[in-house]
Amino acid sequence: MLEKKILDHLNEAILLFDRQLKLIYINSAAEILFDDSAKHLIGKTAQSLLKPRNPAFLSTLEHCLKTQEQFIDRELPLNHTEHSRMVNFSVTPIIENEQLDSVLLELIAVDNHLRITREEQLLAQQNTAKMLARGLAHEIKNPLGGLRGAAQLLELELDAPELKEYTQIIIAESDRLQQLIDKMLGPNKPAQKSPMNIHQALERVKQLLSAECSKNIIFSADYDPSIPEIKADMDQLIQVFLNIARNAVQALPEGGKIIFKSRIQRWITIGRQRYKLCVKIDIIDNGPGIHPDIISQIFYPMITGRPEGTGLGLSIAQSLIHQHQGFIECDSHPGYTRFSVFLPLENNE
Repeated sequence: MLEKKILDHLNEAILLFDRQLKLIYINSAAEILFDDSAKHLIGKTAQSLLKPRNPAFLSTLEHCLKTQEQFIDRELPLNHTEHSRMVNFSVTPIIENEQLDSVLLELIAVDNHLRITREEQLLAQQNTAKMLARGLAHEIKNPLGGLRGAAQLLELELDAPELKEYTQIIIAESDRLQQLIDKMLGPNKPAQKSPMNIHQALERVKQLLSAECSKNIIFSADYDPSIPEIKADMDQLIQVFLNIARNAVQALPEGGKIIFKSRIQRWITIGRQRYKLCVKIDIIDNGPGIHPDIISQIFYPMITGRPEGTGLGLSIAQSLIHQHQGFIECDSHPGYTRFSVFLPLENNE
């Protein structure tokens, strides 16, 4: 049926209710928005479907039923069990033979648009930061190499061991600065992609951290076993998950819980490309959360909330995921921090 095919390819969520406000049609975008299937939702009343998510949806639908007038509202929360999404919505009465036949509800998730805007801003700012870092690295590397070489030559001329200790310090600090600059520049080799199981990478990270951490931190997994193999660089993805999870560990000095979660997500926009299927990996901890002053900057180099931190781990992780056409986002408040890694499946088929 052509009409159904068109409706199922819309980005807007479409729900159609009869005069008794029972659901008689729902498109694919609405199934995704409500995290449920049409088979399970058809026949449900608007009361049971909409009121738990936001009472304003139900009252607007009932108002439209009585007045037979269209109604539009913007930026209302659509509550889910785990999170809330912001939507614009409109209610339109369908009139046939001068009588009300049904009521059409359209929901547009605007948090996706906000996320895409933030992502584009972040990518632009990261590219600017990389250009600045490369220019700065070039200016530092040349004199740094000369400084190290001069220290090595000086060491050959010295006989006293106590004086050679000073040249060793110069050489060691020069090497440390060189390594820091290399980390700031991010990964310098392309991803070596091959078919892999994403859960093997997560389990490897979980095992590494379990061996490193105290027994006060509990690691748990919530995987979707139906996720197919993806084409990716196993070592790079392990590095990404390790950088994120180590931050979670460091946020739990008194202990806590870290969850590794995998799911399939439909119709995700990354950059300017829309993907039908993506793998979403969540790393969740119940720590104190990220300070609001720095949460919008955490993927920039040298930005950290810890005095002993370098602020490079998340910047490197984001760069590695970009090589896989993916993206990392963060949601954090006291008692809950979630880093979500999105990896498109289309490029892996």
